[in-house]
Amino acid sequence: MATTMAWDEECDILVVGSGAGGMTGAYVAAREGLHVILVENSDKFGGTTAYSGGGMWFPCNAALRRAGDDDTMEDAREYYRACVGTRTPRALQDAYLDTGAPLIDYLEQDPLLQFVIYPWPDYFGRMPKARAGGRHIAPMLLPAAALGPLKAVLRPGLGEERRGQPAPEELWGGQALIGRFLLALQEKANAELRLNSELVEFVREGDRVTGAVVHTAEGSRRIRTRRGVVVAAGGFEHNRDMRARYGVPGNISGAMGPPSNTGLPILAGIAVGADVDLMDQGWWSPGLMQPDGTASFTLGFDGGIFVNQHGRRFLNESLPYDRAGREIIDQMADGRLTLPFWLVYDDRDGGMPPIQFPNLPFADPADYRAKGLWVDAPTLADLAETIGVPGDALAETVARFNGHADQGEDPEFERGVEAFDRLFTNDRPPLAPIVKAPFHAAAFGLSDLGTKGGLKTDEKARVLDTEGRVIHGLYAAGNSMAAVSGTAYPGGGNPIGSSMVFAYLAVLDMADMAAEIPAASAAA
Repeated sequence: MATTMAWDEECDILVVGSGAGGMTGAYVAAREGLHVILVENSDKFGGTTAYSGGGMWFPCNAALRRAGDDDTMEDAREYYRACVGTRTPRALQDAYLDTGAPLIDYLEQDPLLQFVIYPWPDYFGRMPKARAGGRHIAPMLLPAAALGPLKAVLRPGLGEERRGQPAPEELWGGQALIGRFLLALQEKANAELRLNSELVEFVREGDRVTGAVVHTAEGSRRIRTRRGVVVAAGGFEHNRDMRARYGVPGNISGAMGPPSNTGLPILAGIAVGADVDLMDQGWWSPGLMQPDGTASFTLGFDGGIFVNQHGRRFLNESLPYDRAGREIIDQMADGRLTLPFWLVYDDRDGGMPPIQFPNLPFADPADYRAKGLWVDAPTLADLAETIGVPGDALAETVARFNGHADQGEDPEFERGVEAFDRLFTNDRPPLAPIVKAPFHAAAFGLSDLGTKGGLKTDEKARVLDTEGRVIHGLYAAGNSMAAVSGTAYPGGGNPIGSSMVFAYLAVLDMADMAAEIPAASAAA
């Protein structure tokens, strides 16, 4: 708790992190006439958002309305509360629900920030007021050439970064969202965006955070903030020690966020008295095992079945990915499931796994086979022997599933009942019989899109201490904030949407606060 500090520079607002939340915070601050500095600890802007589909779950927003959406806030609130329950404060939930549409109105006043509907079903299809078309929007596509030299500082997509694929000529999803924010911020003279700048410490004086210490290649910079700091720096999925300390399932080999997501700003918040919540939680997914030893977020199964070490199915393979991941974690915890588990499928696609959206594009199939991650066999009995499961159990499991497929329904696990189950099969149940030899299996583990535990906040995104009191001048959003959705993942676009909302609310709160903050004391 510093009482004196020699500052190197000052600004109105310091934003930590450059994903959707950080960019929103910086843009709003600059647009409201405040001097903002954004610091990013890696060499590219975009965070986890740059890898993502860039979707936002904002009920009743203008983009949905333009497409003829007839949802109501009452229905959306009923659905969201049914998913989240009382795990997080109702005021926090309402802040998210009620702010998404006004945020889109605010952003779309800028021609560079435009959004379109992207139909994507809600993730709990049987909850009251779930919508098969979802409440989901995405940024408009962006020609890569429009970025000019900014393209060099935008974090590439996974295909480009990890597979060496050519850069696309048209950016979509998270790439388009971050790219559009970069273009919009380029026009703001009062916004400074800095790479390779790692926040390591907050400075607290009394009940207020008055600045931060940031490490750069040129040394440490002590930045005083007249209004406050917004932490939107992602989670801690790449910090082994923090994962172990807080009991986060899985490990960093399954983490899909950038390696720079190490949680240092969360630790800095804890060091100045901040409370945390949901620290054992993440945004989960089944993870296709990769030749380099990682497990990558995977969705869009239009065939095949998952089997455990006993050769038995153990879940609905087409569940929304976080629900599937949580079922995997639960079964691992009580010993019913060991890793890897296997996706068993037939030869209808020439040996390629029946996965429409691997997110990380497939490597050379020969690389998976060389590592024993994809296996082929002329019979199911041979396949069972190769993957180490009982042959009779696998044969019985496949025969029973094939019978269900012939009938067009799955009484065991109800695959195909909810709208999301049918998203990748033209609204048909994804029940393709496994009949065409040779037979195949692909190894799976557990993946995450990031941790979702972080600094505990109120409905204005103000960070709270362990007594529930506001730490003035310190705000959090995104995966640096304890997730507003608690242990649930109500729909695609919740992580990015909530990150943007709470960064927006943080800056609005700072923009309204009195500027009469005592001048910094200079150390002798």
